Amino acid sequence: MPKSYYGNFAENPVGDITQVAAESIPDFDLLLAGFPCQAFSIIGNMHGFDDTRGTLFFDLARILAEKKPRFFVLENVKQLVGHNQGRTLKVIMQVLQELGYDAQYKVLNALDFGLPQKRERVWIVGMLAHIRIHVHYEREHPIIIY
Repeated sequence: MPKSYYGNFAENPVGDITQVAAESIPDFDLLLAGFPCQAFSIIGNMHGFDDTRGTLFFDLARILAEKKPRFFVLENVKQLVGHNQGRTLKVIMQVLQELGYDAQYKVLNALDFGLPQKRERVWIVGMLAHIRIHVHYEREHPIIIY
């Protein structure tokens, strides 16, 4: 992967994000991330936070806590919404709130955005609590921010 990544972006990834000190990451305004879905999906046996892959969200939270970007967008499988009877998503939303973010989530289907496949994903959009921007998810105008 490093050769193809370098070929596309002219830089090499630092490595395993779980091993990267958050302080060493340059400041940024938007965190755009997905965390492994296998731990929350039907195919991955839905072991959630008991699956090491399911804990990567907490590394994202560690980075959010240190860097305090103004905004973030997280993505995962739609099963995250109902995983463990909704408790997993509740934990995620609570952690984000404790970090000082207002966040909301919505399940969106790629088919509704012109892509030729049915791919439902949960999108969690957040911003620092003092920022007052409203986010709408509408089919005719997919995401409106004002």
